[in-house]
Amino acid sequence: MLFQHVAIAGLAHIDAPRRLSSDEINARLKPTLDRLGIRTDVLKDIAGIHARRLWDGDMLASDAATLAGVKALADAGIEPDRVGLLVNTSVSRDYLEPSTASIVSGNLKLSENCQNFDVANACLAFINGMDIASRMIERGEIDYALVVDGETAGLAYDKTLERLSSPDATEEMFRNELATLTLGCGAAAMVLARAELAPGAPRYRGGVTRAATQWNGLCRGNLDRMVTDTRLLLSEGLKLAQKTWIAARSALGWVAEEMDEFVIHQVSQVHTKAFVKAFGIDPKKVLTIFNEHGNIGPASVPIVLSKLREMGRLKKGDRVALLGIGSGLNCSMAEVVW
Repeated sequence: MLFQHVAIAGLAHIDAPRRLSSDEINARLKPTLDRLGIRTDVLKDIAGIHARRLWDGDMLASDAATLAGVKALADAGIEPDRVGLLVNTSVSRDYLEPSTASIVSGNLKLSENCQNFDVANACLAFINGMDIASRMIERGEIDYALVVDGETAGLAYDKTLERLSSPDATEEMFRNELATLTLGCGAAAMVLARAELAPGAPRYRGGVTRAATQWNGLCRGNLDRMVTDTRLLLSEGLKLAQKTWIAARSALGWVAEEMDEFVIHQVSQVHTKAFVKAFGIDPKKVLTIFNEHGNIGPASVPIVLSKLREMGRLKKGDRVALLGIGSGLNCSMAEVVW
């Protein structure tokens, strides 16, 4: 999946406003932690997550994605009726049907000619959405595409904290459901365009993907609960990432020292340190947000990319690597040339 004529015309992110600290979670779970004899502060000391952001009130995934979509369209300077494809990539969703994409499309008042659908692939869905949109742009089928993501973890927090606060909660339950308490809320959106319509804009080169779907049972989640084998997920995920890295070196000519920034899907400090060590990445080239925002699922990569731009860290010509692993297991690595 390599592209010659695809540009990033607009990019935006929305940070959820309410900060929930790990200290607050630990205080609520203290009776369970004391009863089970758990002394290690797993969330802060191991995962490195000191806080996460949640939405106020009953924010729907479509509402969050719509907010980001409005910002991205404004950033691109185009009217909604010019969008030929809308892809929603959220793990969170309003309903089983209709698609969340159809609700976002209605909210944004996109054209009746704009195709819209959801793409679900755990934490890799946003990059998958970029690839699908880029293929249509590369073939000349559309001029502009909008990829959106809105993540809402409030229900999962409420239900998980309720279960783990129960006198019947076991050490196995705590271990299996702890990853849920690393999730965060947020939203992101990106406008992709035919390069000639966005002269001077960053170019999306595309990337590579690899799968190890024999490990599809390591993380399984519903809207109110997620059960994860964190150790095996990390070890098998790294093995898959190493295969994907080899493919990226071949297809994209990657050399770690020559890349200017690495946008790594934000899971925890354990995962990030493992990635950095495995591929010889300079930690200074990795912007981390997990410590204050948690794991925002597929929105994580575009949020970090947007924050890098906001901080002024991206210069013309910079080569930016996008790296992610999603439950399933699937791995994608892609490149943006700023």
